[in-house]
Amino acid sequence: MTKGALFVCLGNICRSPIADAVFSHLVKERGLADKWKVDSAAIGGWHAGNPPDSRASRTLLNHNVPYNGRARQIEESDFFDFDYIFGMDNNNISNLKGQQPEGSKAKILLLGDFDPEGDRIIRDPYYDSGSQGFEKCYQQCVRSCNGFLDRVAQGQI
Repeated sequence: MTKGALFVCLGNICRSPIADAVFSHLVKERGLADKWKVDSAAIGGWHAGNPPDSRASRTLLNHNVPYNGRARQIEESDFFDFDYIFGMDNNNISNLKGQQPEGSKAKILLLGDFDPEGDRIIRDPYYDSGSQGFEKCYQQCVRSCNGFLDRVAQGQI
């Protein structure tokens, strides 16, 4: 049985594509790629159709993590198609809960809740002048996605 994980941030060009790429990479490494459908989306549609921010792409390349997705806005059907929808911060979670249709199956979760270091909020690095924030985002996503996958493997989720 396939499970679905959707990663959501404000514009789908920084945090959520990094989380999408990291999660996809980790499930492949764990031999679970055929068990997961993975994607990312935005709260808003400003960047729809665009590739990730160049700093996000560079960060993923530096870690040999492939990604070729394009930004898209979350749709009502996503709440029925995905088992887990991860927000990157409390505003994302609030927006997602406000948009979630009644009767949908998706569990809305804060990705950082699975970070064993307790770094719950994945800060938006978009307005940073350099790429340090993107590297921090990448590291948070690695820890959080591994933490989530470990809990799934242990039957805790």
